[in-house]
Amino acid sequence: MLRIDRQDEVTNLTLTRPEVRNAFNDELIAALDDAFASLDPETRVVTLRGEGKVFCAGGDLEWMRKAASYTEEQNVADALKLADLFAKIQSCPALTICVVQGAAFGGGLGLVAACDVAVAVQGTKFCFSEVRLGLIPATISSVVIPKIGPGHSRALFATAEVFLADRAERMGLVHQVTATEEEALAAAEKMAFSALENGPQAVTEAKRLVLDYPLSQEETARRLARARAGEEGREGVTAFLEKRVASYNLGGKS
Repeated sequence: MLRIDRQDEVTNLTLTRPEVRNAFNDELIAALDDAFASLDPETRVVTLRGEGKVFCAGGDLEWMRKAASYTEEQNVADALKLADLFAKIQSCPALTICVVQGAAFGGGLGLVAACDVAVAVQGTKFCFSEVRLGLIPATISSVVIPKIGPGHSRALFATAEVFLADRAERMGLVHQVTATEEEALAAAEKMAFSALENGPQAVTEAKRLVLDYPLSQEETARRLARARAGEEGREGVTAFLEKRVASYNLGGKS
């Protein structure tokens, strides 16, 4: 269902339902939610990938069939679980890196958009496929629209057009495209190593600048002032001036 592999400050999460193209069901949503809710506080990077040929095909057919028999209130409760998962990923204090291969459809695109960085293999197919089923990409919209903007979202939500990794990169859904899955994994590993050089609190607060946007000038000034006066900020600046590696820089110590 979900494999969790923690290597020091890096936690690797792998969807392990390749027989159904890593599609969502109640159990997988719960497992992912618990994984993000219970991350070790020392975790500084989380990588997310899917086992097999496809990253995530969206909703599991049996799960969707079951949901079709729910009352409206039951469906609200069910949808809130998925929406809460995307919110947890988006607001995760650690840097989140998604590796995408094969395809990411429907809710699978919610996982991609919720992560900070996404690396995709050339030829990977993307699709907001909900309208083909008479549904709408509602729960993922809160993480997708801020990532690719209202223009791309309106067009792709309404048409269910299939698009490839190069176009996903141009619109900002994906940040790097590689020729092979091995290269994508290597790129994610390089990003994770680089992230360990950064101040962990600074990474969290840098993400919040975007998630809390727009901010007043006074609020941006206050946030910078807190960072400058904080222990991590003082250590980083002092280390730079003294031409040494900062105490939080795990990459530089390796």
